Amino acid sequence: MPRIERTAEIEWSGNLARGTGLISAGSSGAFQSLPYSNATRIGQPEGKTSPEELLAAAHGGCFATSLAGELTTLGHPPERLHVTCRIVMDEVDGQGHQIVGSQVTVTARVPEIDEETLAEGVRLADEGCPFSALLKRAGASVEISATLET
Repeated sequence: MPRIERTAEIEWSGNLARGTGLISAGSSGAFQSLPYSNATRIGQPEGKTSPEELLAAAHGGCFATSLAGELTTLGHPPERLHVTCRIVMDEVDGQGHQIVGSQVTVTARVPEIDEETLAEGVRLADEGCPFSALLKRAGASVEISATLET
């Protein structure tokens, strides 16, 4: 796989308590000027995003593609994967607020697959997902649950 590089651009105005920012995709232009602030980051989102939400999207998206690849390699290409990812940030003694976990939930529609093969695909996908590896190396837990769609 070739080296992959992507960028994002952030504009921030003001202090931490009252300031606001805008996050835009630099490489692709896929999203522009997503608003965020510290107040909505730690409180109610009020229609604004946060770095943690973007990390959840990145981890969930990476895991979904990894799982699709592993299931295909196992002979069971998925028809549909619905992935939800929740990033958890908490106070860590002596370290301030840290990302402490990522919880990935998958509902998979995969023809002619059993639970054991799905579990193997999930294990392999987690091992192959760069975001799972990054979070684990940083000391965060990664929990993945997967069920077959009925």
